[in-house]
Amino acid sequence: MIQAIAFYLFAFVVIASAVMVIFSRNPVHSVLWLILAFFNAAGLMLIAGAEFIAMLLVIVYVGAVAVLFLFVVMMLNIDFAELRAGLARYAAVGLALAVALVAEIVIAVSAWKVGGIELGRRIAATDESIPNIEAVGRLLYSRYLFAFEAAGLILLVAMIGAIVLTYRHRAGVKPQNINRQISRRSKDAVRMVDAPVGKGVEL
Repeated sequence: MIQAIAFYLFAFVVIASAVMVIFSRNPVHSVLWLILAFFNAAGLMLIAGAEFIAMLLVIVYVGAVAVLFLFVVMMLNIDFAELRAGLARYAAVGLALAVALVAEIVIAVSAWKVGGIELGRRIAATDESIPNIEAVGRLLYSRYLFAFEAAGLILLVAMIGAIVLTYRHRAGVKPQNINRQISRRSKDAVRMVDAPVGKGVEL
């Protein structure tokens, strides 16, 4: 009974905060609602018995991704009038995408219910004596090893692409020469001077 109440409570807060992420006029408020959604999703994972995924949600998404979003949004100079104009301009496209996503969700749920799949086959059979982290690790590094490596490669390409797109050549900035720094010798950079007393050093 308590688990059912907690499940519906967390689920309601997740849905409500997700709606507020979309409809909040202030982007900072949207990120804060997103953090609340992540926390309640972690609560749902705890109820489902997936403690490892719950900790990932809190540590990775709340502690890193959402906080990064918050800092980026706070540092950007956002023109809210321009955002509202863009929203009105692309409202039809957004509505079409929303209808398509809702239709896909309905089709997926309907196929899951009437697909003739037995309940025992929907859940991966694991030994109850094995912890969640060990079970996930065994699956990732055995059955889904190539998919796991492909996901890492995609993230690496995305990171390199973000660096290349945001890099700007500015005039008047002295670039760093790695080869020159490595090949520099101490006798070329340091000069030992025997300065007499009371006369100072000539530069």
